[in-house]
Amino acid sequence: MILETIVRDKRIRLTEHKARISETDMRRLAEDAMKVGSHTDDLFYKNMSKPGISIIGEFKQASPSLGKIESKINLMDRIDEYNECVDAISCLTEEDHFNGNTDYLKQIRAKSALPILRKDFMIEEYQFYEARVIGSDAVLLITAILDDAQMKDFYDLSRELGLGVLVETHDEYEIERALKIDPRIVGINNRNLKDFTITLENTGRLRKYVPDDKILIAESGIMGDEDVKYLKGVGVDGFLIGRAFMESESPSTLAIRWKNM
Repeated sequence: MILETIVRDKRIRLTEHKARISETDMRRLAEDAMKVGSHTDDLFYKNMSKPGISIIGEFKQASPSLGKIESKINLMDRIDEYNECVDAISCLTEEDHFNGNTDYLKQIRAKSALPILRKDFMIEEYQFYEARVIGSDAVLLITAILDDAQMKDFYDLSRELGLGVLVETHDEYEIERALKIDPRIVGINNRNLKDFTITLENTGRLRKYVPDDKILIAESGIMGDEDVKYLKGVGVDGFLIGRAFMESESPSTLAIRWKNM
C-alpha cells in the first residue's frame, strides 16, 4: 500500500537526518529553541478555536495521488497571500512523495508570524525535536500509522515541546482511538491514505463521533464553493486546504470568499 511505502521511505530518510545531526544534539537544539522561541501551541489552538471558520493554507509541491502540483505563484508570494487570509500555514516536509523538506518550513517561518503546522509522517521522537528546531508551532499525528502507545507518547512530547497537535483520523475506529488521548483538535481526512481516494462525505458521516468540545478540521478534497457549503453545513470548525490554494493565482480571494460564505 502507498502508506506503508511512505512510512518505509521515511525511516530511511530519518537515518540520513540523524547522520547529519544526532538525536541527542537535536534534542538539545529543541530545548534551546524553547528558551528563546515565541511560537507555541497556544497560538495554533487559539487560531483554530476562534469564532467562525478557520483555514489552514497548505504549501506542498506534489502528492502521490496528484503528482507534481503546478503552482501559479512562488513560495514567498504565496506566503504573502496566506498572511492576509488564513489562520495557519501547513508545510509538507516529507521528501520522497510530496517533494517537501524542512528548508521550506524555515523559509516560511522567516516570512510569517502565523502558526505553522509541520505536516509529515511523524513516527519517531527525533521528528518532534526537529519540528521545534525548524520553527513549527504544531505537528500532525496520523492515527493510521501509530499505535495507541505511540500516539499518547508523541502527544505528550509535543505538548512538552510547546507544539500544538492536529490528530488526523479517517474512520470511526481511528476517531475512537484518537479520543483516548483527549486531543484538543481532531482532523477528519477525506482522503483514504491506503488508496488516496477522496470523498467529502467522509466528514459528514463521521462528524457525529467527534465531541462538540473538540475543534474539528476537515482535510483534503476542498476545491470549490459547494464543497465549502457542504462542510460548513455538517458543522466543521475549519478547513485544511492544499491543492485548491496551490493551483490558484489568488489564494486570498478564495479564502476570503469561503470564510464569508
